[in-house]
Amino acid sequence: MTSSGADPKVAEQSSSGDHPIAPPLVELEIETHDKGFYDGFSREVTIPAKIIVSLIIMWAIFFPVNAMETLAVANSTIISAFSGWYVYLIAFLVISSAVLVLIPQIGSLRIGAPGEKPEFSRASWFSMLFGAGIGIGMLTFSTGEPLAHFANNPDIIRGTIEARSTEAVRPAYIYTFLHWGFGAWCTYALVGLGIGYVAHRRGLPLTIRSSLAPLFGERMSGLPGHAVDVVAVVATILGVAYTLAFGVEQFVAGLYRIGFGDWLMVAGSDGVLTASTGAIIIALVVLVGASTLSALSGVGRGIKWLSNINMALSFGLLGLFALLGSGLYGLQLMGTATWDYVVNLPVQSLTLFQDDGSEVAGALVDWQLGWTVMYWAWWIAFAPFVGMFIARISRGRTIREYVLGVALVPSLMCFIWMALVGGTAIDLELSGVAGGTIVDAPMADQLFATLALLLEPGTAAIVSGLVVVLLMTYLITSADSAILIVNTINGAGDNEGSRRYHILFWGTALAFVVGSMLILGGIEAIRITMIIGALPFSLVLAAMCASIIKAVVFDLIRQKHGVPTTAEACENWEAEAATPKDLART
Repeated sequence: MTSSGADPKVAEQSSSGDHPIAPPLVELEIETHDKGFYDGFSREVTIPAKIIVSLIIMWAIFFPVNAMETLAVANSTIISAFSGWYVYLIAFLVISSAVLVLIPQIGSLRIGAPGEKPEFSRASWFSMLFGAGIGIGMLTFSTGEPLAHFANNPDIIRGTIEARSTEAVRPAYIYTFLHWGFGAWCTYALVGLGIGYVAHRRGLPLTIRSSLAPLFGERMSGLPGHAVDVVAVVATILGVAYTLAFGVEQFVAGLYRIGFGDWLMVAGSDGVLTASTGAIIIALVVLVGASTLSALSGVGRGIKWLSNINMALSFGLLGLFALLGSGLYGLQLMGTATWDYVVNLPVQSLTLFQDDGSEVAGALVDWQLGWTVMYWAWWIAFAPFVGMFIARISRGRTIREYVLGVALVPSLMCFIWMALVGGTAIDLELSGVAGGTIVDAPMADQLFATLALLLEPGTAAIVSGLVVVLLMTYLITSADSAILIVNTINGAGDNEGSRRYHILFWGTALAFVVGSMLILGGIEAIRITMIIGALPFSLVLAAMCASIIKAVVFDLIRQKHGVPTTAEACENWEAEAATPKDLART
């Protein structure tokens, strides 16, 4: 299988040697099987990815003690050793995104042919961006994260402010917005831009390896390209598994709240209620089973239908908190916290706590590993999935419009959710109404605990039921989309060929990864596995950032010298081109 575009001979062409730079690579061959079980798939990508994910599952199921011991060692050594890499990489991605926007010539380049109109209206595009990578996190962390930092953050650890006090609110939101703001969305934006720019402008396959073609050229057709796509698939599965784990726990907590049975939750050794093994298994069978059926039904009848439900229920829930919750307090928090976030962003993005042997320094390092480093790894692992989706829907937009839209709009939506929903929970705690019942509840139950205090019992039960439905649709949509994206990567960017059995495999694999890790060691086990799994893709991500910068800079040089920069223009260029040997294709 090859992408559409000009003849490969163009790779060596420049018009009679009169131009100092060659046209871009507009064809990248990726071999796919043409019959049988792997029809339409790259076996060099699909089989290794399946083997790696299967080994992770079997390790957790058949060697649980060894798995937990290994994860514990990894948590204290490997993750700590690479914490600085994660912190500085995300800062680099944010700075790179700003550079792409601020340089006028780069910002005006189009993700597609010059003058090409966007495929979707701006309203539809923003709506789809909202659904990409936000849903489950908003429901779990809109109360969970502000409350967690309200009870413990670096300022509290240093002893400069008191936990759960009015003074703890502002730093709580600085860190909440840090984790859900530009760091996350600039990561997604650069992955999507790296893929979309070369796919829509140069005609390369819509897959992860294509984004590195500006750096490595046709070498991405072979083993290096296969390795990149395998790493992307494994990172996607682990990143989505971590997201689903939070959603499953909250889904079970919601069912427990609305009276589906005491068996759904069990008390741990610390007395905190957590989802029972039986509840986890049943929830995964229902949710991943439904997502697999949705994936089998196709994008039109599956993801689109669920996304519309998600949007309506999400804004309905947000409106409820704005009207019946602490809406005014939330808006005040929104303004103050956004200002604090922007002012403190440079320092917060580059801060790396060091352990000097003191108790306070050790606590600060542990806090950063448990929150900031975890988030950066999560967003990196989630980036192939979200980036591929954003690349698909962003054809025809300029780089400036694209980066600003992807970085700003979802960030602001996250901030609004955190301020209104989390602000209501904090206000109930500060006023004494909650009396610790929200902040001391497990994170999966904090949204339901807030609703129970905010509304009459009957109304709270109804709204909690709607939240459970919303969780279910978000979980199904996320798993559904992840399965389809993984198949797209395995299929060298195409959606053709045999897909049904591969959809069943990846749906089952997701369920087993989430279930085995949750039962083995809870969220912590999946967190550690995900952070380690994100590490190889973080190297790919750094290369992607360098690659897209090289691609746009070289295209500006090509424009200056009258050299084509798109697949269509290269086809016309071929007829007049000569073949000097001293020009390398980029």
